[in-house]
Amino acid sequence: MDDSIAVILGGGRGTRLSPLTRYRSKPAVPIAGSYRLVDVAVSNCIHAGLRRIFVITQYESESLNRHITDTYAFDAFSEGFIRILAAEQTEIGDGKADSDWFRGTADAIRKCMKHLRRERWSKLAVLSGDQLYRMSLTQMLEGHREKNADATVAMKVVPAEATSAFGIMKVDDSGRVVHFEEKPKADRLRHLASKVPGVNGPAFLASMGIYVFERAALESVLENEGHTDFGRHVLPGMLSHKRVQAFLYDGYWEDVGTIRSYFDANLALTSPEPPFSFYHPYCPIYTQRPFLAPSIIHASRIDDALVADGCFLDRVDIQQAVVGIRMRIGSGTQIRRSLLLGADYYELPNRQEDAIPLGIGANSVIENAIVDKNAHIGKNVRIVNERAVKEAENSFYAIREGIVVVPKGAIVPDGTRI
Repeated sequence: MDDSIAVILGGGRGTRLSPLTRYRSKPAVPIAGSYRLVDVAVSNCIHAGLRRIFVITQYESESLNRHITDTYAFDAFSEGFIRILAAEQTEIGDGKADSDWFRGTADAIRKCMKHLRRERWSKLAVLSGDQLYRMSLTQMLEGHREKNADATVAMKVVPAEATSAFGIMKVDDSGRVVHFEEKPKADRLRHLASKVPGVNGPAFLASMGIYVFERAALESVLENEGHTDFGRHVLPGMLSHKRVQAFLYDGYWEDVGTIRSYFDANLALTSPEPPFSFYHPYCPIYTQRPFLAPSIIHASRIDDALVADGCFLDRVDIQQAVVGIRMRIGSGTQIRRSLLLGADYYELPNRQEDAIPLGIGANSVIENAIVDKNAHIGKNVRIVNERAVKEAENSFYAIREGIVVVPKGAIVPDGTRI
């Protein structure tokens, strides 16, 4: 992999994941109780031998930067590194400054190219920072070289009813992409079907947002500043004069860029045989390992749950939930189908007696909810969305697609009912 580098795209404001992205960028959002989303992309790079990694972000990057710095340190005698590239104000000539945000995935690469050019590379792997998967980027790069491709796109077969959410690509018998449409309408599907080995009937191939580009081809297409997005502009524009190849992937892959998809993907991890496993013996997902003692669980009933380190659970009833690090849950509390993202610190013993402590108080009920880090939830609180509200916004909670989200650091008074 000496001729290859990787870029992980952190995205913009992450409004679809708000309020989880109110104080952090999308790649810094916790997942599975102990990890951050960026750990998935970084781990896939490391397992493929891609050890020169850039993470591009433009919004609330401090938390992500701290996590990257504290987690990943490569051998001092190797060329490995992980660097954060944030949107920056630059000089564009005649004394004028360019202060534009990144306008899309391709525009982000274009504006960071001056930093990428300082490295020696001929191939660039582009990954998304808000996906959950484990894929061999080694095989993808090998296929890219064998086909002498200018660009290679990771693709996954999706059902016809799901095509409107993806960029759909049609390939020929050699795996070369011959047509592409972003989020096609139903009447266009017959023009987009491909023949895929092992699939009976027409197959629809969705772009996973994971690419490999040849340097010369990428620099050429990025000269057109109107091409701001890989899916909408760059790849369709390359089809007529460049070789764009498909890399077919048949494993688990989930875009967790919305509250609903994020919620469902986390809860799926609590099943006895989860669709994605963090317990792979040879390809683990790496992350920062805090110096935390094992969790203390007293007289509790826990079924289908992930419980991270450093928690205090006292006579609680938990069913299908993810419990993040340092989580405190008081006696008599019930947790159902919920994500508790934990805490960044332990509360000091000298707090005011009338203050609501960090964690979840006694005799509360949390159901179908996400409780972000460092939340203070009082006693006898009911967060169950009893009125089945789909969307709402409040000073100390939000409802997205029927899921109640308590933001980071929120204080929910005793006896509150949501």
